[in-house]
Formats: sequence, structure tokens, C-alpha cells
Amino acid sequence: MKNYFIIHGSYGNPYKNWIPWLKRELSKRKINCIVPNFPSPYKQDYESWNKILKAYLDIGLITENTTFITHSLGGIFIAKFLIQNKVTIKKLITVSGFNHIKFEEDNSLYDSFYIDSKELKTVEKYCYERICIYSDNDPYVPINEAENFANMINAKKLLIEQAGHFNEKSGYTEFKELLNYINS
Repeated sequence: MKNYFIIHGSYGNPYKNWIPWLKRELSKRKINCIVPNFPSPYKQDYESWNKILKAYLDIGLITENTTFITHSLGGIFIAKFLIQNKVTIKKLITVSGFNHIKFEEDNSLYDSFYIDSKELKTVEKYCYERICIYSDNDPYVPINEAENFANMINAKKLLIEQAGHFNEKSGYTEFKELLNYINS
């Protein structure tokens, strides 16, 4: 069965940014789409997020035909999830993905998600295709960090100029460019 998961980032949820729009677009195309709600920022850590997503794995909804579409912290979360659970999927699309950024505030919210570079490189064997979408003016994820993340997972890189963090504040309640990479 072909499944699509949309994974929000820190301070996110299934009802923010372009996520509700994308879910509607996929539903119009009769594509099964699941958007889990992870605790954020309260009780946000890798183990709590892993426990929620592992339930989908345990009931057979995450397979070799699964595509994950992630925003921000969701990218490194899924990379770590695939590596630690030894799960192979069809495609990983990250939007503003990163690993090991040291934020001035709330740094402890992210530390449990990060993995060392050598381990991150192994995600390639768990995804047939990897695409990283990022911006040149993201206020949270500097372009060099986004490109480094893309390089580490050996992903196709897509720079969208002046897109900010691809959130509502940057005008992203829709994300039409993303549809080009869903079924490709």
C-alpha cells in the first residue's frame, strides 16, 4: 500500500503552515495521507515522537512504498527513526531539514533528535530517493546547514529563493512547488 506521511517540526502541528493544504491536495488525488501530531514543545523529544510513529510501523502503515514529507525538525527525526528502526521507505522529502544546529533558545528541545554525521550518512540505504528543499533566507536554518544536511543524506537539493522557513510567517499556507516532487 502506498502511504504518505507529513511530519511537522518543532512548535508545529498538523494544522499549521502548508500541512493542511498538502493533506487536502493529496486527498483530492485519492492518496492515503497520514499526519501524526507529536508533542511540541512540551514533552518534545525523540523517544516520545518515536513511540507515536512506531505505532504506525507496528500496524503496517510504514512500508517500502511510504513517502515521508517533513518540515524542519521532522527531517532529522525521520532520518533517525529510519536508521534506528531499520525501516526502508520509497522517498524522503525534507523541507528546511537540519542536524546539529545550536539554537539560542530551547536547545534542549532538539538535542535528542540529533545524530552523528557518520550515522546520518547511513540513511541513504533506507530511502530509495531523498530530496531536500531549503531557502536562502531561512531565519532558523542557515543555507549552509540545510545544504550540509542534504549532502550528508546524499539528497537531490532544491533551493527556493526567499522562502524563509516555509511557514505561515513566510507566506506558506500552500506549497504548490512541493507537488512536483510527490509523485515523481
